[in-house]
Amino acid sequence: MEIKSAEFLKSAVDENSWPQDYYSEFMFCGRSNVGKSSFINMLVNRKNLARTSSNPGKTQTLNFFFINEQFYFVDVPGYGFARVAKSVKATFGKMIEKYVKNRENLKMVFLLVDFRHKPTEDDKLMYEFLKYYNLNVTIIATKADKVKNSERAKCKETIKQTLGLDPTDRFIVTSSEKREGLPQILKLLDEFVEIKEPLIEEIIDNN
Repeated sequence: MEIKSAEFLKSAVDENSWPQDYYSEFMFCGRSNVGKSSFINMLVNRKNLARTSSNPGKTQTLNFFFINEQFYFVDVPGYGFARVAKSVKATFGKMIEKYVKNRENLKMVFLLVDFRHKPTEDDKLMYEFLKYYNLNVTIIATKADKVKNSERAKCKETIKQTLGLDPTDRFIVTSSEKREGLPQILKLLDEFVEIKEPLIEEIIDNN
């Protein structure tokens, strides 16, 4: 797959605000500061489609990006940042749970973890949450450029063991700085994107 176009479509806080169409969706989640925005920007070859911030916990909505006019990337709030109020965290959780439970368009979740560190308890809870709903999960190990080649096998095994990774789940090592892992992810998107013809109503509206 080649990503030729990417645009921010909308932010949403409830299902009434979600796109009302049939396109495939891919969700990106991970703890605050794991490099989620940089990762999305790498995929679309843009510097600031997804806004990076020095303030963890800034994203507080589901952000929908329309890719190649064929599918969506969905960026959800980061978790695990202590300065975010408990009431706000609870709202995030309910918002994400409702989306995960009810969204038939959702084809895969990319769970981002820092390749340098052992996954946190929040990472483990998120992984268990996603598997509870029988979702396709791909683990994205970020910031690989900061890990020595000699340490990579150990880091990968630590993440797999800590999360209790299901053998059917994919594990891709990435670096937004070096664009590492990009070909594997684009190939994966090719496998899961369902290209559908426009609805008859849309054809009529556009004529």
